[in-house]
Amino acid sequence: MEERIEKAVELFKSGYNCSQSVVAAFADLYGFTQEQALKMSASFGGGIGRMREICGAACGLFLLAGLETGATQASDREGKAANYALVQKLAAEFKRRNGSMICHELLGLKKTEPIVATPEERTAQYYKKRPCVKMVEEAARIWVEYIEQHPHQ
Repeated sequence: MEERIEKAVELFKSGYNCSQSVVAAFADLYGFTQEQALKMSASFGGGIGRMREICGAACGLFLLAGLETGATQASDREGKAANYALVQKLAAEFKRRNGSMICHELLGLKKTEPIVATPEERTAQYYKKRPCVKMVEEAARIWVEYIEQHPHQ
């Protein structure tokens, strides 16, 4: 499973956003193509649409939790509760490891900085000043730990 974590990091370093990198590293486990995974997770990068809210890597982790345990019947309150409990557990672990799951806090940005839709160019300087690679790695690692403890039936 270590290769899944490495794949998530490689995807991020190749230019995909944080959420895409986490989801695409595991997509095949849930019957999704790489393209489908990249599209379904595209909007969550940069703290959801680059708004610097919930970290995109964490959002990718939560999307995977839905693929794993999400309720498929509208009336399935027990299933919904189980999924929400998992998301809350994953969020707590992400926060414990990283200090926050809020993008602008992880990046050390002030909330008053203007929101810009255009992503920054991926340069050596970009990677040096951003902890995003670590967030992607941690989210992927948390998911690997989860699936190793809860193998598919």
